[in-house]
Amino acid sequence: MAKANEGDTIEILTGDYKGKKGTVLIVRENSVIVEIGHNKVRDEPIKTVINHKNYALV
Repeated sequence: MAKANEGDTIEILTGDYKGKKGTVLIVRENSVIVEIGHNKVRDEPIKTVINHKNYALV
């Protein structure tokens, strides 16, 4: 399995955001931080942390 790099698009395979696609912001040793959308009410990005084994590159 290939690890994502910053700027790559991934699809989340497990958890609350299963099936969502997002852009990788930061790559860590065991996980990536992904922006999956934008909250219009609070005017801020929606981010989550995903383990490397729980996503696929798109």
